[in-house]
Amino acid sequence: MNLSGKKLNFRQQKSTTSAYRALILLTLILGAVFLLRSIQQDQIRSPFLPTPTPTRISASYTLEGETQFLAGNLNEAIKAYQQAVLLEPENPELLSELARIQIYSSAQLTTDAEKRQRMEEALQSIDRAVKLSPDDSMAHAIRAFTLDWYANPSLIGDDWQKRLNEAEQEAVRALQLDNKNALALAYYAEILIDQQKFLQAGQYINQALEIDPNLMDVHRVNAYVQETLGNYGEAINEYKKAAQINPNLTFLYISIGVNYRQLKQYQIALDYFSKAVNINEQLRIRDPIPYMAIGKTYSQMGEFFAAALNVRKALTYNPTNPEVYGSLGMVYFKSRNYEGAIPALQCAVRGCDAKTSCDVRRCDPESDPTVEIQGMPLTSNTVVYYYTYGSVLAGMHRPNDTYCDEALKVLGEVRKGFAGDTTIMSIVDASEKICYSFGSKEAVNQGSGSQLVR
Repeated sequence: MNLSGKKLNFRQQKSTTSAYRALILLTLILGAVFLLRSIQQDQIRSPFLPTPTPTRISASYTLEGETQFLAGNLNEAIKAYQQAVLLEPENPELLSELARIQIYSSAQLTTDAEKRQRMEEALQSIDRAVKLSPDDSMAHAIRAFTLDWYANPSLIGDDWQKRLNEAEQEAVRALQLDNKNALALAYYAEILIDQQKFLQAGQYINQALEIDPNLMDVHRVNAYVQETLGNYGEAINEYKKAAQINPNLTFLYISIGVNYRQLKQYQIALDYFSKAVNINEQLRIRDPIPYMAIGKTYSQMGEFFAAALNVRKALTYNPTNPEVYGSLGMVYFKSRNYEGAIPALQCAVRGCDAKTSCDVRRCDPESDPTVEIQGMPLTSNTVVYYYTYGSVLAGMHRPNDTYCDEALKVLGEVRKGFAGDTTIMSIVDASEKICYSFGSKEAVNQGSGSQLVR
């Protein structure tokens, strides 16, 4: 043992710091300073900060879609469900609900072209749902609903009957899979009404009401059944029940107003159309349909100034929509403002240039963008604009102008497409007779084979 008297040291002796260790330490310090400055200048993000855009899950978009539907903002509901489908492309429930909302949103569109496009989008959605889940009763039920609304001669021409039969098959399949599916029962009743099978329709909608009286769709379909049968008071009650369940769907208030108008209770009808306007204003939706409904009601009341004012308001919301120009033309026609009716109906039927559309809208070309209008094709929904346009042109014809030449072209198209409709043909015959009496170029060109009334 060494008892030298020195204090014992049990720690390991450190060696002298090497130049290499100093260099490493200096490098680490400089690196830390550089990293701190980069974070402060946003050149490098701190790993402890949240991501700039949190990743949303499908359920989040679904909830947003449901909320927007309840709020009555169907276009935003569609966008939300589309985002949900992007995240879950093989979820048939999401696709089915997307299709249902797409179909209901078509009620807020005005032209056949817009409606057809939206319904085709709905059909694509529901076809995917049925393909993913062929034994899903709800998917088949909503496909039946989609096909029924799509089965419109104005939208798809001669294929409408085929689509309606297909809709019935889908409803039957849905009920085979689940005979207690209230929506399937309701949609089947709607299809049966469109097939004019009134007794069966009543039986199926009553079953739907017994199974689930808390569904908007069930009361809406029952209202449609009653409306078709001419029971306007009962239809109003059912539409109101549907609106109590979904109080922000403007097409329900439009339907209520239309039925009050059938009963000639015009002021109450205007109140319900105004409700639709207020909902749209709250949602900042520029929808011309309520204003067009208000305009038609004032027109039936004989208050043509108020009618024209409201339809022109609709034009400010949708200045490119030929349907609205047609509605304005009809208001002018009924008020015997034939000179005003001609350019408005021209925009609806033949289309018009930017100047004419601006003249109809009474817009300021310097502050209001001018637009050209594409005319609507002849269908059962637009034929009223065609024969009215032809009649006004014929009635306003004077020697040496070309009004009758255009009138006979338009009326000839109506004759070709609706020869079997005696009411329309009586209007066409009378208008053609006027032009024939003037000996217009178009009448002469038709020669002895003409169907003009001499």
